[in-house]
Amino acid sequence: MSEQLIYELSVPGRSGTRPPKLDVPLTALPTELLRDKLPLPEVSEIDLVRHYLRLSQLNYSLDHGMYPLGSCTMKYNPKVNEAAASLPGFTGLHPRQDEATVQGALYIMYQLQEQLKEIGGFAGMTLQPAAGAHGELTGVLIMRKYQLDRGEMQRDTILVPDSAHGTNPASTHMSGLRVVEIPSDERGNVDLAALKSQLSDRVVGLMLTNPNTLGLFDENLLEIIELVHECGGLVYGDGANMNALLGIMRPGDAGIDVMHFNLHKTFSTPHGGGGPGSGPVGVAEQLVEFLPGPVVRQAISVEDEFPYYTLHTPTQSIGPVKSFWGHFGVIVRAYTYIRMLGAEGLRRTAEHAVLNANYLLRRIEGVYHVPYNRLCQHEFVVEGHFEDAPEVHALDIAKRLIDYGVHPPTNYFPLIVHEALMIEPTETESKQSVDHYAELLLKIAVEARETPELLQEAPHNAPVRRMDEIRAARQPILRYVPVDSR
Repeated sequence: MSEQLIYELSVPGRSGTRPPKLDVPLTALPTELLRDKLPLPEVSEIDLVRHYLRLSQLNYSLDHGMYPLGSCTMKYNPKVNEAAASLPGFTGLHPRQDEATVQGALYIMYQLQEQLKEIGGFAGMTLQPAAGAHGELTGVLIMRKYQLDRGEMQRDTILVPDSAHGTNPASTHMSGLRVVEIPSDERGNVDLAALKSQLSDRVVGLMLTNPNTLGLFDENLLEIIELVHECGGLVYGDGANMNALLGIMRPGDAGIDVMHFNLHKTFSTPHGGGGPGSGPVGVAEQLVEFLPGPVVRQAISVEDEFPYYTLHTPTQSIGPVKSFWGHFGVIVRAYTYIRMLGAEGLRRTAEHAVLNANYLLRRIEGVYHVPYNRLCQHEFVVEGHFEDAPEVHALDIAKRLIDYGVHPPTNYFPLIVHEALMIEPTETESKQSVDHYAELLLKIAVEARETPELLQEAPHNAPVRRMDEIRAARQPILRYVPVDSR
C-alpha cells in the first residue's frame, strides 16, 4: 500500500477521534483565517494507526542496524540520554525565566563548558552554535575579529585543505573572507610546500580537519600549526571527527586556537534528518573575550555561599550567534553521555572507533582499492570501482547494499578520491556487525564482476526503486497529489 493511501481511504464524515465537550463558550472563527477548501483525510483510528506504522517501517535507523555514513558518525545513542533530555524540569523551562529559577539548567551548561574545555584543551567555550557548520562560522568570525582588533586590516584569507569538510569553504565565504585551497600530498597530509607558498600577512588563519575526511591524522600537524602561527595566522580545528581523539589527544595542547565540537556526532544526539545539532566552540586564552555571549560563569552567592550560575557576555564578543542558550536538549544529552562514561569511558570510545575502522578496512583491502593505505582513524575511504568491472560505480555498490538490509556508506566524498566510498563503522558496532558488513561488501565485489546488472538496477527489494536523484533534488514533490491528478 502506498504511503499516500491514507488520502484515498478518506470517507466524508468518518473520524478517528471524538473531541471532548466544549468547556468554553462557542465562538465563530474569523473568516479571514479560514480556507474555503482544505482536503484533509477523514479516516478511522485504525486507518490512521496503520498509515503511520507503515511509514515508520519504511525508515531505516540505528535501531535497525549499522549506519556507517563516513563523516557523519551515525552511532547508537544510549536511551538514558534521551530520558534525561526529556525530564519535565528541562522541557518545561523557558529561556526568558529569571536566572534564579533556572540554576539547574545553568549548572549543566557550566559543567558541560568545563568538560569540553578539558576534553579539547581550551581556555574558553561557548555552547551557542546550533550545528557544526554554525560552529565553523562562529570560529571564523572570532578569528577575523581577533585580527581586526590587532589592526591587521589586510588579512582577508582563510586557507582550507582539500581534505577538509565541505562546509569549511562555505563558512569562510559567509564570513566575508577569501578561500585558498591547499592540496594534499601523496600520503593524504596537507602538502607542506603548497602551504608555505600561501603563507603571508594576508592570512587570517587555516581551517584544518584532523583527522581529515580521508580518515587520516595529519603526520605534520605540529609543523603546520607552527608555520601558520609564524605568519601571524590562527589555526581553526574542525572538531567534527573528535570521535577518534577522545581522551587520547587534546587539540588545544597541539596549538589549535579555535575548534568546534559536534555534540550530535561525538556526544550522543540522534544525527540526521536535519537536526537537532549543536556545535560548541572552544578557544585558546587570547580569544576568550571574543566568544559569542552569553556564556555561563560561576559566582558565589553572598547570602548562602553556595555556587551561583549567571550568564555573561565577554567584553570583545562577536555578539550572539543564536537566540538564547543554544540547543539545550542536545546540551543535556551530551552532559549525560560524558558523565555516564567518564574519562576512561571516553577514551575507550575513541579506541574502539579506531579499532573498528581499521579492522573493517583490513577485511576489504585488496578487493577495494585504498588510495591512502595508512593506519586510519575512525573512518576510511576506498574506491567503489573495479578495473575489471568498469561499468559498476560507487552508487551501484551503495544501492546494492540496500538489498541486503544495511545502510550504504557516504558516496562521492571526499571529492579528491575517485568513486569514493567513505565508511565509518563507529565504536558502537560489535565485531559480528562489522564482519557482516565486510562480508556484504566482499560479496558485492564478486557480483560486480559476474552480474554487474544486479548492481546497476539495484535496489530490487526496497520500498522505492532507484530514483532520478538529480530530478528529485531539482524538482521535488513536496505535497500530496491525488491519483487522478498525477
